[in-house]
Amino acid sequence: MTLNIRKATKADLPEILSLYSTVLDNGKILSPEKAEVLFNKMMSYPNYSIYLAENEHEAVGTFALLIMDNLAHYGTPSGVVEDVAVKNEYQGKGIGKAMMKFAIKCCEEAGCYKLSLSSNLKRHEAHAFYESLDFARHGYSFLIDLR
Repeated sequence: MTLNIRKATKADLPEILSLYSTVLDNGKILSPEKAEVLFNKMMSYPNYSIYLAENEHEAVGTFALLIMDNLAHYGTPSGVVEDVAVKNEYQGKGIGKAMMKFAIKCCEEAGCYKLSLSSNLKRHEAHAFYESLDFARHGYSFLIDLR
């Protein structure tokens, strides 16, 4: 397997939406028009990128990474990973591990003091996966569902 991880472009939206639809969104898919508007908006945020993992030009995974500045922690930035998705038939083949190591490296290079992510309580396999990469359960995650 030849894996390449790169910043996604607008041209990658169909592949990204397909990954989200099958892995994260229960078959539902965002319209291409709305996706393009949101992608443009997201790319206007400083230090926010969507990455695409490709195996020989086939999209096999994606994730978003935000590196945010902080006034706390002596002005040291932190990273947040969101929307991690690996094509079902490629799960367990090192794609997710490579993507997370890539995100960790980006955060290290940016001088981040931490990289965090959240995972649904029911996703026990995902929790074991993240723990295998030295992510630690830390604190509590709270949310208010606004939908």
